[in-house]
Amino acid sequence: MRQFISFISLMFFLSVSFTANAVGLKAYTGKVTNPVLVLKDLNGVEHNLEQYRGSVVLVQFWATYCTPCRKEMPSMNNMQKKLKKAGVPFKILAIDMGETKQEVERFVKIVKPEFTILMDETGENTQKWNVFAAPSNFIIDPKGKIKYTLF
Repeated sequence: MRQFISFISLMFFLSVSFTANAVGLKAYTGKVTNPVLVLKDLNGVEHNLEQYRGSVVLVQFWATYCTPCRKEMPSMNNMQKKLKKAGVPFKILAIDMGETKQEVERFVKIVKPEFTILMDETGENTQKWNVFAAPSNFIIDPKGKIKYTLF
């Protein structure tokens, strides 16, 4: 029950936080039913979406050239801090869409995201998740299923 209340609280917070840059949360109706995501971060550490089971995860596909991505990252930092303080199990995995590590590192030095940045230099995961625009956001429930999208 506590997990359900945390999930509902998070959905409300996300819908309020992102409305300036997006239409809003929409129930996910896509074809990716069991999302697989295994990528390395900027330090070379591998992250698997499976390891985040039990938490709500915001998976964002983004790019350094994306103005809305740049604008919403400070809000994402704040959202993560507030939810952590409230005791909500929540993580952000931000996946760069096909750029080089050097491009992303330059961007990170300026924007200073406080969440995990993953590299999809080949674009393989971007394609598997049927992502065609940045930013593309997916809310993953604690059981590992995509529940909502936000564009």
